Amino acid sequence: MAVPQSTKTVVVLGAAYGGAHAAQVLAQGLPEGWKVVLIDRNSHANHVYILPRLTVLPSHEHKAFIPYRRVFLLDGPHPHLFLQCHVVSLAPHSVKLSKSFPEHGINDGALDFDYLVYALGSVLPGPSDLWGSNVCGVVASPEKCKEELIYQGEKTQGIEWLKKNQKVIEDAPSVLVVGGGALGVQFATDIAAVHPNKKVTLLHSRERLLPRFNEEMHTEILASTVKLGVDVILGERLDLKSVEEVPPKRNEAGQRVVRTVKGRELAADLLMLCTGQRANTEIMGKMDPATVDPGTHLVHVLRTLQVGVLKPEGDKNPEGTVENTPYPHIFAVGDAADAFGAIQAGHTAYAQAELAGKNILQLIDGKDHELESYKPGPPGIKVSLGLKHSVYQVQGVVGTKDDGVDDLQAAAIWPFFGIKVEKDEDMYE
Repeated sequence: MAVPQSTKTVVVLGAAYGGAHAAQVLAQGLPEGWKVVLIDRNSHANHVYILPRLTVLPSHEHKAFIPYRRVFLLDGPHPHLFLQCHVVSLAPHSVKLSKSFPEHGINDGALDFDYLVYALGSVLPGPSDLWGSNVCGVVASPEKCKEELIYQGEKTQGIEWLKKNQKVIEDAPSVLVVGGGALGVQFATDIAAVHPNKKVTLLHSRERLLPRFNEEMHTEILASTVKLGVDVILGERLDLKSVEEVPPKRNEAGQRVVRTVKGRELAADLLMLCTGQRANTEIMGKMDPATVDPGTHLVHVLRTLQVGVLKPEGDKNPEGTVENTPYPHIFAVGDAADAFGAIQAGHTAYAQAELAGKNILQLIDGKDHELESYKPGPPGIKVSLGLKHSVYQVQGVVGTKDDGVDDLQAAAIWPFFGIKVEKDEDMYE
């Protein structure tokens, strides 16, 4: 593979928790003459962890969308760029963008790079995927949602998306939430807390909720969910064929009727599928199919988080570094990376981005540095169970709190993107 002339450019694809932090590490450590180009399809960072709450509870929508104007955490002039656009394709030393930026010397949408961080995350399940179908797509009475809502990456559109979906949930007498991961649990408990007279059912294919965590997590979540009046069905998987039936089956009350693989029929006015999250790795796979596991759709990485290629025998855990990959200049972090059992979470992406950024700086330095190796920490999580109560697991310890606030402390994440928040009005930008 011929290496093109240096452009002294590091491209970061994706500006969420991982990509933004990688860009910050690089912007603060690159030598003079180098620049970071951070690319995202959104005008504002979408704080996805509070989207379930804001899809149910009104009045806080603006807090979920954080401007990128200070994302590099630098004061004064600097050479680094944030570009809002889509990534069309990726090559080993260039990326094709959906638009040109001639004011920055990017013509025909082509941008060459020396190093790249792939941080495009996951495609979220429908109820939290602003870019996909909204909740109306699975409501029992589609005529209630005739107005098509298209999100194109702007804050005003995201706010409108949340408000419309709040109305859909409010108007549904009964809701079936499918999927007992954190997303499904948060939706089910928030809906039950905000709308206590609504019939809410949570369907989960396994016997344990959040099975990657300690069993005490399951016990607390189940008890809290039932206390809120949610009907919990464990060990039964939704038969997706029943969801895709045309015309959809309905009962005499007009409710949508679906069934589990075991044959149990469930009726609800609103069906929320909180399953099916998948890694957003199609662009990487098109560059080189050998970089993406065909089963998990995750990008294969070395311990240094450099992108590698899968061996024919499917070896997923090489310990090597730069000598073992044709792509020593490309790194993958966050939900898109097959990072040795690490859970998919914002704090995980942050830690991986820190390491990837430092390793790129070491490579640019050109000295014989040993690159850092990534080792996942123990799984950690905090899950809200209604408006006040929550359960968490940190360093193997499970506990509960009752200090919840309506907006889930949305303002706390804004300084991560460089925005100081002193009052609620500061979050309307």
